[in-house]
Amino acid sequence: GALAAPRTLANMRPLAILGDNITTDHLSPSNAILMDSAAGEYLHKMGVPEEDFNSYATHRGDHLTAQRATFANPKLYNEMVRRSDGTIKQGSKARVEPEGEVMRMWEAIETYMNRKQPLIIIAGADYGQGSSRDWAAKGVRLAGVEAIVAEGFERIHRTNLVGMGVLPLEFKPGVNRKTLKLDGTELYSVIGNIAPRSTLTLVIERATADGKEEILEVP
Repeated sequence: GALAAPRTLANMRPLAILGDNITTDHLSPSNAILMDSAAGEYLHKMGVPEEDFNSYATHRGDHLTAQRATFANPKLYNEMVRRSDGTIKQGSKARVEPEGEVMRMWEAIETYMNRKQPLIIIAGADYGQGSSRDWAAKGVRLAGVEAIVAEGFERIHRTNLVGMGVLPLEFKPGVNRKTLKLDGTELYSVIGNIAPRSTLTLVIERATADGKEEILEVP
């Protein structure tokens, strides 16, 4: 249906670089929908009065609203979005590359959708913990995320990701977003024969400080 474009694990851009303990509530929150959120603006445009917005949880049968809940948690810390002093800004924000423009998460997702840009998420340990929500996996897949590379996954969420066609990949012990000094400007590709528990190679392309291209291969 909506995602009939050919699938690729090449030249993916990161939608977010996340820390440890990302919960399903970060991925698809169930709190009240606010007017200034992407879902609130959409419902308002559809003629729904604000007092009837209710919570994200009540809109899970409506994919156009539920889609806009992806990473809509105001407590999200996307390590790609930083202040001038280097601290991470809190909120449902993303940085669109290669322009480096910071915008609301949903606008970033739409921008990449229009470009048919495949996406990846980089994360820390215990990704996807918390209550099992199918939209936590569905939302990232509909956003165009092909793969998630984390230090570890919550078991049920990993199963849900596979069911939605998102490839969950784990860094080898001792390797993570910090040791690799990832900042979100990179392009990522996955090489290898995809099978359960197989070892694949994550190819990371980035520019070095002097403008040269550097290619890292991470098993």
